[in-house]
Amino acid sequence: MTASKIFSPRSSISRSSVAHAAILICLAMAVSGCNTTKRDTITTGSIPKTSSAPLDNMDAAQLAETERTIGGAYVKDPKNRDIGLRYATVLGMTGKHAQALAVMQQVAIANPSDRQVLAAYGKAQAAAGQLEQALGTIGRAQTPDHPDWRLMSAEGAVLDQLGRSEEARQKYRSALQTQPNEPSIMSNLGMSYVLSGDLKTAETYMRNAAQQPAADSRVRQNLALVVGLQGRFSEAETIARKELSQQQANTNVTYLRSMLSQQNSWAKLADKDKPAKSVVN
Repeated sequence: MTASKIFSPRSSISRSSVAHAAILICLAMAVSGCNTTKRDTITTGSIPKTSSAPLDNMDAAQLAETERTIGGAYVKDPKNRDIGLRYATVLGMTGKHAQALAVMQQVAIANPSDRQVLAAYGKAQAAAGQLEQALGTIGRAQTPDHPDWRLMSAEGAVLDQLGRSEEARQKYRSALQTQPNEPSIMSNLGMSYVLSGDLKTAETYMRNAAQQPAADSRVRQNLALVVGLQGRFSEAETIARKELSQQQANTNVTYLRSMLSQQNSWAKLADKDKPAKSVVN
């Protein structure tokens, strides 16, 4: 890794913790497109009304309220596809991966041939640590005669978590052939290089992804992560604070700091990032 030896593969920062965080980001982005079809929007009639804000833009209180409301609807109608998908998504965003997996199991049983359901089920399996099962589920969702780039990207994210980086990158590149310049794929490809310790290459892909017209806030937050991992904290915080509310930006910056805080790594690099103070006699 670049910019500072603190972030080399043998650094004081746990490479496995960075890898785990990066993979969860990849999985979230890999299948996010599968959750934006016309049939499954926030305003779907079968889903009870909650906050009008997209899930990605909700703060902790809004997510908790959405979880409560959607959870109540799920209890009443556990076979409802749209409610189940949204409930599992919210549970995953709040770290309840085992519960999200249980919900998706029920949704998949009720909708065994639904590609979007299978993709979300595979994501839930991977987030819960069932990686080989996730590959099988995503594979069942894919159709060779009309492959879905989102599923290719999701499969790449799981392969990355299994340590099969070359296979993962092949999936991402295949996905890019189907969907050129798709920012979520390029961001996942960048994260793949984060896992192997090549932050310069990772940043190249991240910046390219962030410059695409379709790039969303998550892509730019991933760029902030990669920049922060290289010790350029002022720049990382500037990127992290764009487009977000003050509370959301503070949460993102806090997360960046927490990932880099072991053995005072943040403090050491933050000091390096400050301009030199003038000496006054």
